[in-house]
Amino acid sequence: MRKLHLISATALAVSMAMPAYAQTTPQADDEDTGFREEIVVTAQRQAQSLQDVPIAVSAFSTEALERQQIDNPQELQLALPSTSITYGNFSGTNITIRGIGSPVVAASGDAGVAIHFNDMPLIGSRIFDSEFYDLERLEVLRGPQGTLFGRNATAGVFNIITAKPDLNAFAAAGEASYGKYNTIQAKGMVNVPIGDIAGVRLAGMYLKRDGYTKNLNTGNDIDGRDYYSVRGSFKLEPSDSTKFTVTAQYFKEDSNRSRGQKQLCATDVTAILGCRPDQEAFQVINGDSTAVGTLGSREFLTIAGFGPLAAFGLGSVYGDDGHSYDTAINPTNVRRVAVDFEPFWKSDQLTISAELEQSFGDLTATLTGGYSENEYSSSLDYNLTTTRSLANNPGLVALRAAGAGGNPIAQAILRSGAFRGNQLCASAFDPLHAGSIGGRVQSCADNTTEFDYSGGKNKQWSIEGRLASDFDGPFNFLLGGLYLESTGRNIDYAVMASGFDYMSTFLGVVTALGAGLPSLDYALAPPFFHSNTDKAHLKTYGLFGEVYFDLADNLKVTGGLRYSNDKKYIRARQPFLNVLVPYGTTDVNSILANFDGDSSKPGQQEFAIQSGTFDEITGRVVVDWKPDVSFTDDTLVYASYTRGYKPGGFNPPYDPNLFPPIPLTFDGELIDAFEIGTKNSFIGGHLQLNATGFYYKYNGFQVSRIINRTSFNDNTDATIYGVELEAIVRPVREFTVNASLSYLKTEIADFNTVDTRNPSNGRSDVVIIKDLQSAANCVVAPAVAGSVPIANTLALVNGFNAVAGGGLIRPAVQVPGTNSFGAFSLCGALGSFIRANTPAGTYLFDAGAGGGFFLPGGVERNLKGNELANSPNFKFSVGAQYDIKTNSGWTITPRADLYFTGNAWGSNFNTIRDRIKSYEIVSTQLTVSGPEDKFYARAFVSNLFNSQAITGKYITDPSSGLFTNIYTLDPRTYGVAVGFRF
Repeated sequence: MRKLHLISATALAVSMAMPAYAQTTPQADDEDTGFREEIVVTAQRQAQSLQDVPIAVSAFSTEALERQQIDNPQELQLALPSTSITYGNFSGTNITIRGIGSPVVAASGDAGVAIHFNDMPLIGSRIFDSEFYDLERLEVLRGPQGTLFGRNATAGVFNIITAKPDLNAFAAAGEASYGKYNTIQAKGMVNVPIGDIAGVRLAGMYLKRDGYTKNLNTGNDIDGRDYYSVRGSFKLEPSDSTKFTVTAQYFKEDSNRSRGQKQLCATDVTAILGCRPDQEAFQVINGDSTAVGTLGSREFLTIAGFGPLAAFGLGSVYGDDGHSYDTAINPTNVRRVAVDFEPFWKSDQLTISAELEQSFGDLTATLTGGYSENEYSSSLDYNLTTTRSLANNPGLVALRAAGAGGNPIAQAILRSGAFRGNQLCASAFDPLHAGSIGGRVQSCADNTTEFDYSGGKNKQWSIEGRLASDFDGPFNFLLGGLYLESTGRNIDYAVMASGFDYMSTFLGVVTALGAGLPSLDYALAPPFFHSNTDKAHLKTYGLFGEVYFDLADNLKVTGGLRYSNDKKYIRARQPFLNVLVPYGTTDVNSILANFDGDSSKPGQQEFAIQSGTFDEITGRVVVDWKPDVSFTDDTLVYASYTRGYKPGGFNPPYDPNLFPPIPLTFDGELIDAFEIGTKNSFIGGHLQLNATGFYYKYNGFQVSRIINRTSFNDNTDATIYGVELEAIVRPVREFTVNASLSYLKTEIADFNTVDTRNPSNGRSDVVIIKDLQSAANCVVAPAVAGSVPIANTLALVNGFNAVAGGGLIRPAVQVPGTNSFGAFSLCGALGSFIRANTPAGTYLFDAGAGGGFFLPGGVERNLKGNELANSPNFKFSVGAQYDIKTNSGWTITPRADLYFTGNAWGSNFNTIRDRIKSYEIVSTQLTVSGPEDKFYARAFVSNLFNSQAITGKYITDPSSGLFTNIYTLDPRTYGVAVGFRF
């Protein structure tokens, strides 16, 4: 650590900030003119020098990415100010720029950061699963792009611009590398002119490596990669005024990498919560707190009226025979796990983009558009550990004994798909919803198996037209329109567990018995939890325009407007143990047609269907000035106001008798962004320094919370401000130092919500309830804090439990990490009991639309003043390289890069379990290049000090035990590479 601080201090003494290198146009470059390379970007939909664009932009070429050892989007965040990128729990990527990201969890939701491929917006893309190669440049625009880009991205834009054919000369390049973890990577490019007016460029890459993570349970390496990508481009220029380019890219991955590297939990011994809210440790959940633990418990089976059959339960929520994870191992090394289900990750994407540019004198018309389709699927061990053996489980011992004794119920259960011999089986993910009932089994084992599945498909096409002027006078304009359609299919998240399969069979058999059916060979389907968005459709268009007016030779005003219109349609459902089917049923979907997928509406409907239109007018005003000052070579000063917008969406369907009142629709976001900046060149080009300051007033910021295995989205307000510095220092031609620095402050406005990890919110007069039927948490809370003695509340809860049945007679206990007592019970029935036995207004609860009663999931907490998630206060990066040239024309270039990301929070609650610690990444390399750079070799080390850098966190819901998933950057890697270019 001392070494890192020394490197940091030395680098910052040389330079204050760093922009990355982008596609450059060399100008005069000698000992007297210093650094004079013009970086060309299209941040305003036209080619301009980066130093002339009044927007905060970072730009990278392929060479710049290679120099800084940035191979993919996850690593790109290291070199970007005010930016973080992390994977999430449902296979998506959360990109956050200046505190604004993608915290909304909904198939109808939108990211705050727009992704573009050759200026074409991508919706639901898997492009961030890919690797970088053969790019013309990669532009990252920070701040809301209220006029020109995408669908009014509130945070910024990633624009990936691929290298196009060069019509002037044949060219080729290639590189092969080998490194730690048996990493093999190859990439190459060939460029072929066709006459004088056309050209073709082909490029591709291949990556294969062993896993970073050791599975102690099997001895296998997991978290490996097997990936390839190919790209082809064709360019036609029949005249100086006509240009046409088409690009097609395809990538495919079939790996065993994991969405989450580790789960953190300090075990709650009472199982009311599963994990303590006040600690973070390398322990495991209390399995009795989960839906598998409660549904399969003897207590639930007793109060459900199954009498002696309760003896077949898999355990007791009171831990009389231990809980399923009491022998589990959770190593403290994030690259060590002990899982019984090993992950897989599959994704592929085809993207085709085209651009036609036609000039008509002072006017240029541009038509862009294309098509993209992708598919992905991934699974991992749901609890990232291994449960103990069921060989001596009292419930299964009793079941087998009863079956041997001729009990027809036990015999029916034992011959179901949930068993193979004495082993308990877990369903494979099955779109037909039969799973083990129809013979589709993932695995059978002596212990329980739990894993999840996340997957989906998406197709889109879009077209955009622009007309731009280039008049000699003071006035110019740009007008455009965009139309896009996107359709997502089978956007799935499912949780499979052998405990679910067992309860599917048990409940099906006793239901068949109660119905007097001639056979007991029945089960409840589906035997796994499935959040299924069958279809998500988006139809959007936008009309936009900007005018540019030169008030003087060095003073310009820009004004822009955009109208956005989004039509959204969602068809979704969440089936789980809903319909009775006979053993051997292979297609449950036809039977699910009789399942009510939306109980919030009268009647029966197979799916919950929601649709709506969101529209808004936004725009920006910019003033930029190029003063003639003696102490700089070139200076741009600008100030801007931008109105940003992101449309709203739909919350999933829910039963109003089981949830508090939640709007079906969440609102769109609006942001008022104020920015000032300056871009400068000093000392004859030896120093380039850019600075930006910004202030955002955020209205309707979309945030997500999980209630009873379902994600819901709310809106709140926030304030954001910060500063960013970027620079390049080149005191002599051979020595270059580059660095970046950012400070970010985010603050949530007045916002009340429930922290499911501590639903009592610290109150000692609250009793936390674990619902035996759903494994959700609710609370019994006096309507006025302190108005009812805790002894009275405990008497009510314990009294109800005594009446409800023998399985609930135990009194409430103190829940560790809270100031509150907790108990197992039934939330809905307990609410009705309290309503009938206490004066109105004594306790908090909500009347359900169907006449039932729901106790709130917790006491609300006010988050005013908290910081937004994934928004580190400080970031900086610094890199330096020195070119040592020999007399024979060879060049030896050592380079080192240091990246620092400060403390951040994994959620807006800002608790001890949310803290993401700061981290430093150091990477070094040594490159030896032949004459004219035609051949080269390099040795490299990435993440030199093997930092276990955490980029994000996800807190699961109460029915899963409230564990924390963490997501990390890659560990230390090293290797050698050789390449050529001509």
